[in-house]
Amino acid sequence: MPVKIPITLPARTTLERENIFIMDEDRAAHQDIRPLRVAILNLMPTKIATETQLLRLLSNSALQVEVTLLHTATYESKNTDADHLLNHYLTFQDVRNEKFDGLIITGAPVEQMPFEEVEYWDELTRILDWAETNVESNFYICWGAQAALYHRYGIPKYDLPRKMFGVYEHRILSPTESLLRGFDDIFLAPHSRHTEIRRADVEKVRELQILAESSEAGIYIAGTKDGRHLFITGHSEYDPLTLKGEYDRDVNRGLPIHVPQNYYPNDDPTQPPDVRWRGHANLLYSNWLNYYVYQVTPYDVNQIPQGQAGASV
Repeated sequence: MPVKIPITLPARTTLERENIFIMDEDRAAHQDIRPLRVAILNLMPTKIATETQLLRLLSNSALQVEVTLLHTATYESKNTDADHLLNHYLTFQDVRNEKFDGLIITGAPVEQMPFEEVEYWDELTRILDWAETNVESNFYICWGAQAALYHRYGIPKYDLPRKMFGVYEHRILSPTESLLRGFDDIFLAPHSRHTEIRRADVEKVRELQILAESSEAGIYIAGTKDGRHLFITGHSEYDPLTLKGEYDRDVNRGLPIHVPQNYYPNDDPTQPPDVRWRGHANLLYSNWLNYYVYQVTPYDVNQIPQGQAGASV
């Protein structure tokens, strides 16, 4: 089944060109099923690129997904056309009385700032608190994962001596976990961050479990034991050329940056990059939608949350 998005969303053209199955509201209304309601709080400055990446992965499922795009009201994006936000995005105030089957919170380029100094921190914490009673399953990406772990459990982030930048091997630690069904023992995922969370801090919280990690990049996936909160420290949603774009941008600005590891053949940036994380990325999102959202969420959205996602199915 497809992801349901407005006809006017710019991502639509890209997804149609890639032969991704999408559906407009009129066609979806004629299907006698309840679509999953998934909200995406997009904190990235490159909103159109990020929404396209996430919609691509959410569409690769047998489930119909109705997506609501959210942006912060307390920070005005300088990189996204105001008309795009006005026509396609809502704020928390618009949806605070609604229920959602799933919520995705993206990363943000603020990771080197103290959490409390981020301009929209108070608004974000209100959304995190609201999700406890209004969302079935929550999926946090990169800085979004760090922010949620800090707000919920006081888990700090730490500056890295140099940017974690490239594509790294990861090992699954809980092979019976529904989120990891179909994963290889070793799989690849991109990272692009200046900070990290540490295993010792996560292990202090009995409610949390570490599901996958890398000897180089550290914890990759952690989650609550009831499956309602998943914390992903990398960027499985990245396009083939996203790391290249970040690398070229920093080189052109004269910023200190190393070639993304394990991305270009022989780490040679003059060569086209190798894409080796698509299979894992599609499994990650389809497993989340199926086992942590669809299999658990009630037909009546007003009964959300049910709880005990993922691990119990």
